[in-house]
Amino acid sequence: MREVSVKRLTEGDILAKEVYSANGKILLSKGVVLKPLYITRLQELGVSGIYIDDDLTSDIIIEDVISDKHRQEAIAAIEKSCKIIQSKRDNEIDLKELISNIVQDILFKNEIMISLMDMRNVDNRVYAHSVNVCVLASVLGKGMGLPVDKLNELALGALLHDVGIVNLPKEVINKRGPLTKEEKDLYHTHTAQGYDLIRKKTETSIITAHMAYQHHEWTNGKGYPRQLKGAAIHPLAEIVAVADFYDCLIHGSPGIPRVLPHVACEILMANTGIRFRQELIHIFLQYIAAYPTGYTVKLNNGETGVIVGQNKGLPTRPIVRVFDGEINPKQVRVIEYDLVRERTLFVEYIIE
Repeated sequence: MREVSVKRLTEGDILAKEVYSANGKILLSKGVVLKPLYITRLQELGVSGIYIDDDLTSDIIIEDVISDKHRQEAIAAIEKSCKIIQSKRDNEIDLKELISNIVQDILFKNEIMISLMDMRNVDNRVYAHSVNVCVLASVLGKGMGLPVDKLNELALGALLHDVGIVNLPKEVINKRGPLTKEEKDLYHTHTAQGYDLIRKKTETSIITAHMAYQHHEWTNGKGYPRQLKGAAIHPLAEIVAVADFYDCLIHGSPGIPRVLPHVACEILMANTGIRFRQELIHIFLQYIAAYPTGYTVKLNNGETGVIVGQNKGLPTRPIVRVFDGEINPKQVRVIEYDLVRERTLFVEYIIE
């Protein structure tokens, strides 16, 4: 399978992974042959890209860090939990089993290299973001050697970190260009709102509330809401902050336009010592594919290819399957370059 931007889809493309609606129902099943109507609907939903199958990439398998089942259950559960918390009803939120499933999925994987996009849409982007931050934070926590009980605590805080955002106006939540001062001030209230909402629930700890409160603090003291600095920021909130920022970069967020994964990695590195401690970024980037498997890229020799594999620890030196000209099953020349061995070759850019 390979990733294709929705704007580059053509009639007859075959869907390689399911596309889900905001409520977790399958909109388009794996194996569906795309029609113009389906492509238009994907564009209307705001889906940026999907995975398709063809003869030349059918052997490429891209696995999510957690199962599709657990991801969809998590999206549904966080939406339900946010509504309960925000309504201030006495109903309990029970996320223990869900959190355990996510953490166990991650612990059971020996090799993790995050390549998969979650194909979120306009209707579920807030909840899909929360689940992705939960997954990314848990992967970073695993990389830091946190014990299972701390991983569960981290995963819960990461899942609930943006609970304060859902009551904000949709025009602010969905905005990707620069925010006005008034919009920015309003958006910045979501950390304190999240803290207040979570700390009132008896089944969540004060540490969970502080992950919501502190995930926009910077290690240099220039974050918000309290301008905490260095060791004053809770260690679990620091982890959530890295995961949140990365996911905001690759999928877009209020005031933050979407960028490609390799650009997001560069931005993370540029923020070492500013937003984040160096140790966190060093560990996090070991699990991130700068050029995700399945993406189409242009090499510096002018050839076009698809990323088919990764070299752990060398995120900018993937394995690329190259084809003559456009990707076409009728073409016969297929070469794979391992960019660790082919030192004069490098990826110039991702083709969207």
